[in-house]
Amino acid sequence: MAPLNRRNVLALGVGALAAAQFRAAAAAAETLAHGMSAFGDLKYPADFPHFDYVNPDAPKGGVFSTIPSVRAFNQSFLTFNSLNAYILKGDGAQGMGLTFTTLMARAGDEPDAMYGLAASRVAISADGLSYRFTMRPEARFHDGSRLTARDAAFSLNILKAKGHPVITQQLRDFIEAKAEDDTTLVATFKPKRGRDVPLFVAGLPLFSEAYYSKQRFDESTMDVPLGSGPYKVGRLESGRYIEFDRVPDWWGAKLPVNIGTYNFDTVRFEFYRDRDVAFEGFTGRSYLFREEFTSRIWNTRYDFPAVRDGRVKRDILPDETPSGAQGWFINTRRDKFKDPRVREALGCAFDFEWTNKTIMYGAYARTVSPFQNSDMMAEGPPSQGELALLEPFRGKVPDEVFAVPFSPPASDGSGQDRSLLRRGAQLLNEAGFEIKSGKRLTPSGEPFRVEFLLDEPAFQPHHMPFIKNLGTLGIDASLRQVDPVQLRARRDDFDFDLAIERYSFSTVPGDALRNFFSSQAAATKGSNNLAGIADPAIDAMIDVVIAADSRAKLVVAARALDRLIRAGRYWVPQWYSASHRLAYWDVFGHPSKLPKYAGVGVPELWWATDTAAAGRGK
Repeated sequence: MAPLNRRNVLALGVGALAAAQFRAAAAAAETLAHGMSAFGDLKYPADFPHFDYVNPDAPKGGVFSTIPSVRAFNQSFLTFNSLNAYILKGDGAQGMGLTFTTLMARAGDEPDAMYGLAASRVAISADGLSYRFTMRPEARFHDGSRLTARDAAFSLNILKAKGHPVITQQLRDFIEAKAEDDTTLVATFKPKRGRDVPLFVAGLPLFSEAYYSKQRFDESTMDVPLGSGPYKVGRLESGRYIEFDRVPDWWGAKLPVNIGTYNFDTVRFEFYRDRDVAFEGFTGRSYLFREEFTSRIWNTRYDFPAVRDGRVKRDILPDETPSGAQGWFINTRRDKFKDPRVREALGCAFDFEWTNKTIMYGAYARTVSPFQNSDMMAEGPPSQGELALLEPFRGKVPDEVFAVPFSPPASDGSGQDRSLLRRGAQLLNEAGFEIKSGKRLTPSGEPFRVEFLLDEPAFQPHHMPFIKNLGTLGIDASLRQVDPVQLRARRDDFDFDLAIERYSFSTVPGDALRNFFSSQAAATKGSNNLAGIADPAIDAMIDVVIAADSRAKLVVAARALDRLIRAGRYWVPQWYSASHRLAYWDVFGHPSKLPKYAGVGVPELWWATDTAAAGRGK
């Protein structure tokens, strides 16, 4: 290396000064905050002691046990065979998120606000394309090693490259993460990024780079990964149960976002292949908490002795969040379902009113919109704001988009509404699906066959009258029940005719919409776009929703999107309930008012009132 002369030294000095001035100018253009949200509004100040809704004096101890009621990525309600819950392969175990920490933690009483967890603060550039996180020096993995910005950068980049398709799709506007040093993490985003992408990034699990230098990240495995969260993996038996043990000296326990939370010594998930058997397990105290999703069981079977003498409590809590969509999603990738008239005809054969009255004890209301139970659901003719967004697509989308949005017709409740079945037959005839010798044929002359895919018997009674009515239309309909592993494999490969799914969005939906409704997701294995929706108008409207810079604009755009989706007849809507039906053994306490955006708050916000009674099994 040549020696430095005076000119070299001066040049280096000027360069260093310019770099320092650039960094100072960049810092001045950043907004430094202790939290973040889609529109920048935060309820809690920087020095808040804890969230308002928690019990800061909640006792620690006891066991919380339940069966899975929510799932994400590769998880199943009915089984597990992997402890890697963030990739496509395998069936991930419920609860693995408890073993990891994230950059920031969500507040349950705000629509989308997040506050510092592994990162103490964030500096956001003026253009919103750079987020500079400051890592907490006390953050540690369970082996005592420090969780640094380098681990965080590794985690975000590996999830973008090799994570579950749902994750990789939501990270498409995330460019990369870099560690400037052990303390500073910089996440950069594309121009016109989705509003919620930085929030999604801040809520992703953080892994140990050192651990994964010796392990393949994208491998389905029962090896316990190194975590940094409030719990560690404890006892387990693949496909039957898994326990998570609280880390008594967890580094994050005294942070404001964690005061009053993670109170149980052990969190346990039990797995059953049948809901009826699972209910019997609850009555026998094999697990202690149950959210009841089957109205038949709720109305007829909660009369066992423990309910009568008060040892089991029942609560109905309001659900003020968007209920979303539940229904039979029709796989439009298959030629026989390409015509929306055919898809609407299938819906004419489902008698919700009879099903609700006869099978579900009148416990539900009909779902009509993917934004059900929210102000984002379209009603009546389009507003001027909606029309302005929809006009560019006039002539390219159904005319009904510019009128009252489609809702499935109400039946006469007889179980076989002749007027609806006549309407279904008319639609099929118009689409070229004619009856010959009593059988409905496709335009190519093949018998029109429809298969419903299912992985548990609890839904069989809801299918049988539907299948019978389809038979009245000349359609050869059948039900195929498969095991949970096969179901997920077939769903991931879009190897089905009709499959049941339920999904919902936050009150501030953004980039997540792409995973359910975009053309890109329709072609991505493992995505949530089960129906195969691939419509340029819907793609464009999703972009408008994501770009909305105010809540008011977001609502208008979401309603316009709702009209487009409902006009496509991509699913046969089922039902929803704006409440949570809970049953639990009387060994638990919970905050007097649970936060609006945190569901029922289990297991994070509840605690054991009797730590001896709240134990394993009996």
